[in-house]
Parts: sequence; structure tokens; C-alpha cells
Amino acid sequence: MKNLFTSESVSEGHPDKVADQISDAILDSLLKEDPNSRVAVETMVTTGLAIVSGEVTTDGYIEVQDIVRETIKDIGYTKASYRFDSESCGVLSTIHSQSEDIAQGVDRDGAGDQGMMFGYATKETPEFMPMPLQYSHNLLRELARIRKQTNLMPYLGPDSKSQVTIEYDENKQPKRIHTIVLSTQHDADVDQPQIESDLKKILFPQIIPAELLDEETIYHVNPTGKFVIGGPHSDTGLTGRKIIVDTYGGFGAHGGGAFSGKDPSKVDRSAAYASRHIAKNIVAADLADECLVQLAYAIGVAEPVSINVNTYGTGKMNDTELADKVAKTFDCTPKGIIERFNLKTPIYKKTAAYGHFGREEFPWEKLDYVNKLS
Repeated sequence: MKNLFTSESVSEGHPDKVADQISDAILDSLLKEDPNSRVAVETMVTTGLAIVSGEVTTDGYIEVQDIVRETIKDIGYTKASYRFDSESCGVLSTIHSQSEDIAQGVDRDGAGDQGMMFGYATKETPEFMPMPLQYSHNLLRELARIRKQTNLMPYLGPDSKSQVTIEYDENKQPKRIHTIVLSTQHDADVDQPQIESDLKKILFPQIIPAELLDEETIYHVNPTGKFVIGGPHSDTGLTGRKIIVDTYGGFGAHGGGAFSGKDPSKVDRSAAYASRHIAKNIVAADLADECLVQLAYAIGVAEPVSINVNTYGTGKMNDTELADKVAKTFDCTPKGIIERFNLKTPIYKKTAAYGHFGREEFPWEKLDYVNKLS
């Protein structure tokens, strides 16, 4: 029996990711107006309609409809044939103010909610990310670049999904790519064999190292045979429905909280970034080959109620000792996390597709605590 693990990614044009990007675009716009904005925005998209709801407390003002339409346009939904496009879709907003009961705890620099958040890192890739997920993200990011910036595959639509299956050896080291699955929306006048041929010639060689492929690697390209109807017309999209895509592709653990549309006082988001930062710096400091960090909070309370470190037996010291070291080295209060990563700035829309982790552009990916941990 082979040791296989699969992770998936979805493109910026996937309905759930459209919703995530709209929610985060609204968050960014509010933070530009008022860095202390409290935001918890949810979006639903379906045929010809985007509905935005949630709680906002801010001294700023934004035009929700303009932000929604511009986000949809940037993604690439600009054709009436998609049955969901930036010019003609309806936009409804039912945003209201944040509960005073929640606000009084957050105003004292406490956590915006209870819950547990996880961060994970591994030496499998240069990005310290699991290989199946990293390649899944990279495939779709490059496919979007081809769609937007070249004429190599002019029939591509915005909606696409990928899966990469890695075969691991007996030491849990990546051995080869077992299967690649890629489904992409396309115009009606192109057939499946051409799409598969183009992807194998244009896309896959740009992303997948040849040494990981062999004659037994399996490819599934648009396996239903047709993917003309896509995006919100084919499937309703909701904010926060791709939390495993957003994080580690099934590796490690997940506390259940989504990220998009939430300002950094919500530890669902900020503490997840902090736990990734901790785990990545631990692995980069050669204190472990693999690491999972859990932070847990009570609403209105600043200090985490617990810190847990699991190095899966690869740690250079006892996990309990390492957790104590983390507690002494990192400020894990919401205020400390926000200040460390400068999270009151409008950086969130670009997190809402192709993963929140493994991308050097984000401050929680910095290896700035390696020396402090060594």
C-alpha cells in the first residue's frame, strides 16, 4: 500500500473565493478609512447577485457596491455569458454595527472571540509548507497569470480547481507526484483534449519539477469532459467555506474559524497568523522538522489560555519545554500580534486566494525570530 496524501486548491474565480475576496476587499477599504475599524463581513454570491452582510463599527465610509463590482471585475467576471458579471450583477448590503457586548471586551485589548487556532510548518518545501498544497496553489496561481497576462490559452474562464497527490516514502519524505487533478472553466468552443494538451505543455512544466514526475504519474484534466458553466452561476459561494485551502491542505489541525472579512481583533485570523509565524520560525531554527502550534483564547481576555507545541517526535527538545520557550519569546496577546505584523493596514484582499501561508509577501511569514529561538 502506497503512502499517499492529497491537498486541493481553488482559484480566485471559485464561488467561495469570490465571496472571500469581496469580504476582504470591504475590510481593506474600511481599514484605509479607519485603521481601528471593527469588521466581520460575510458575502454570498449566486447567479447575478452578491449579498453582503455582517457587523461593522467604523468612523470611515465606503461605497459597498463599488467595492463589490471592482472586486468581481478584477477576478475576471466581465462577460454576460458567465451569468455573473461586474456590470450587471445585483448587490445587496445588510451591514450593521458590532454588538456592544463584544466591543467592551475588545476595547480592553482582549480577544474578539473564544477559540483555538493552529499554525503548521514543515521542511517539505522551501516555503515550509506541505508539498501537496503548495503545488496545488502554484498551479492555479500560474493558470490565473496565463489567463490574465497572456494569450496562450484564450479560452480560460476564472473558475478552476486543482489537487496534487504526493507519494511519501517510509520516512515520510516526498518521493514523487502520484496524481495531478486540474479542472478549469473554459469557453464552449474548445474541447477537452486541447485543454489537456495545453496544460501539459504550458502550465505543468512551469510548476512541477520534472524529477517528481514519471511515466506512472496520473493526470485528470477536466475529468467530467466539460466545464463551461462555472463561478457563482454554477454554485453558490460563501465566505469562509474553504478554510483547509486557506491553511495547510489537511496537514496539522484546524480550529474551525475562517479568516476573510474579519479585522485582526478577531483571533480566528490574527492568532492563526501568529501560530504559523511561531511554527515556521521553530522549524527554520532547526528545532524541529515539523511543527504544529496551538493558541487558545477566551473572549475579552488578552493572554492566551493555553499554548501547545507538537513537533511529531522531530523536536530537538521536549515539546513542553518548547512551548515554555514560545510563551517567553512571543507576545501572543491580540494587541501584541497586531503590532508585530502591522495588521491594521489594508493587506487582506490578496490573502483571500491561493492561501494565507507560504507567501513571503505577508509579515507572518518572516523568519525574524529564528535567532531568538536558537
